[in-house]
Amino acid sequence: MLEIRLTCENCNKSLPYNSKEAMICTFECTYCTDCVELLKLICPNCSGGFEKRPIRPSHHLKKHPVSKVVVQKP
Repeated sequence: MLEIRLTCENCNKSLPYNSKEAMICTFECTYCTDCVELLKLICPNCSGGFEKRPIRPSHHLKKHPVSKVVVQKP
């Protein structure tokens, strides 16, 4: 189950569960499309590529809520 992290790990932009701008790597590092472009499509944490994060249907949010973790770069 994806965590669905709610902010970009680089710029801290809000990325709600239904954001079309959220991108993730294989380890679910989460970035906005603008930062992914700046990173040249390579995750700075694991060197993997990015894919568009799927949107969790809203009727599943009660049973499978989004992550409360906010990851920011140091």
